[in-house]
Amino acid sequence: MSKSYTKGIIFDMDNTLLQSRINFAGMKRAIFQLWADNGIVEPTLDWEKYTASQLIEIGRKSEQMTSELEQAMWEAVTAIEKEGMHGAVLEKHAVEVLDRLKENYYLYILTNNAYAAAEEALNGTGIAPYFNEIVAREQMTTLKPSPSGIHYIRSRKPEWPVSAWTMIGDSWIDGKAACDGQVAFIAYQGNEQDMEQNGVVPKAYINDLKELLTVLEECEQR
Repeated sequence: MSKSYTKGIIFDMDNTLLQSRINFAGMKRAIFQLWADNGIVEPTLDWEKYTASQLIEIGRKSEQMTSELEQAMWEAVTAIEKEGMHGAVLEKHAVEVLDRLKENYYLYILTNNAYAAAEEALNGTGIAPYFNEIVAREQMTTLKPSPSGIHYIRSRKPEWPVSAWTMIGDSWIDGKAACDGQVAFIAYQGNEQDMEQNGVVPKAYINDLKELLTVLEECEQR
């Protein structure tokens, strides 16, 4: 894999590099219940149709939001994250692929999780040293699918062209963040229907992390 000029790869974390056990349904239910109990959303809201990050942003934009209520929400979310991250294991071939990529790329993590939870999971699985920076929700103004985190990472290397960046993730919210941040996106075990419904057009779909090496090499040769 040749390195014609410096490039960066942005990885989602959950179910892209780590097989986490975060109870996202439980997280969404907890956020919805907190919002409904405090008049931010109607009790009839079909909360299951939203992602956790979308429900969070609904609350954060509400006129009824208070700092105490937002803190209670983050405490609930963080507790669910930490529980789900406990005992997390790596996706197949993760270390092998990161070993190869580190030779030629700057590597970043971009996760909607809290920094502490992400750091604990990455250290626990032994892959934290591969990354130049871990970017979590504390570094974003708005969670994915917003491109806020992408903009933050790109600002770390302002001299690089947009073509220098690629993002890897499993969810349409990763793809949406990448696309709106003008960054190429590769879907790992992604749901094609979800991608299409949300206007995400990945550069490639891969089912094994080792395929990423081939896709990136092909891109270098074009």
